[in-house]
Amino acid sequence: MKKALRQLIIAMVLAVALYGGYAVWSGLGKLGESLSHFTVWSFGAACGLAFCNYVVRFLKWEFYLARLGIRGVSKSDSFLTFLSGFVLTVTPGKVGEVFKSLVLFETHGVPIPRTAPIVVAERVTDLIGIITLIVLGSLGFSGGLVWAGVGAALVGTLLAVISSRRLSHGILGVIERMPGAVGRIGPKLREAHASLATLLEVKNLILPTFLSIGAWSFECLSLWVILRGFGEETSVSLAAFFYATSTLAGALVPVPGGLGVTESALKEQLQTLGHVSPSTSTAAMMLVRFATLWFAVLVGFVALGLLRLRYPGLLAGGKEEAKVVAATEA
Repeated sequence: MKKALRQLIIAMVLAVALYGGYAVWSGLGKLGESLSHFTVWSFGAACGLAFCNYVVRFLKWEFYLARLGIRGVSKSDSFLTFLSGFVLTVTPGKVGEVFKSLVLFETHGVPIPRTAPIVVAERVTDLIGIITLIVLGSLGFSGGLVWAGVGAALVGTLLAVISSRRLSHGILGVIERMPGAVGRIGPKLREAHASLATLLEVKNLILPTFLSIGAWSFECLSLWVILRGFGEETSVSLAAFFYATSTLAGALVPVPGGLGVTESALKEQLQTLGHVSPSTSTAAMMLVRFATLWFAVLVGFVALGLLRLRYPGLLAGGKEEAKVVAATEA
């Protein structure tokens, strides 16, 4: 936990430096002028829309827990556990959200290998949802279809490997025969694969995919609301296209939280396709990232704090590694 928090702090410092660099490069005076005409309520509305994204994605979490036959977790505990995963949102592909599996183990004794595959299933359906939004938003021009194609290819490859028992077990067999720590995790990966294969069956993909489309539509709307706050007349479909393509770009590049990649892609599209001025596009980019990325981290810490009030022994200092080992051996 301490290592994860240290990495998060480093990512936050890098983000501050990145956003500061954008501000200086764009011109602090022009950026300040753009912000002076911004309606503050738009930022609050953007945060509210982002929270709607979390609520809809929580429904996916509940769906997956039900499919894995996990019972005895109250809705309030489940919701706080889900939100606590946002503490490690600033990780490549958000894989750090597997942290909520550790929380669920400590609070309700559910083995980590049983629920960790949910994170992969969430990312797969999120990708499908975002690709769908890109396709819908790109009607009339082809700029985002390249990103949609790359994302679709990755999703298709992952589904093919997981759904093929022969292929996936062959890969797991190679891992199990490898020396050292890599080989020792093979049996646990095989156990996790069983849960993942269940979650990614066609019948278990349909509802979560529709939920993903709805969830990410809320965050696309957060960009549209912020642009409206600057007086921009960008359409909802175009705002959705900008946000979805930049989010996909950040997800495909293995950097924490897509930092730098998402910002650059969003700012560039706002200027070249949306015809938004450089200063306004920079300000809008920074605000929407605070409303969707850093707001999520804040929500995660609040949820984790509330859980620790309910379960005082949760993540007790100095015991995390032992607990992870015990969980994976359960």
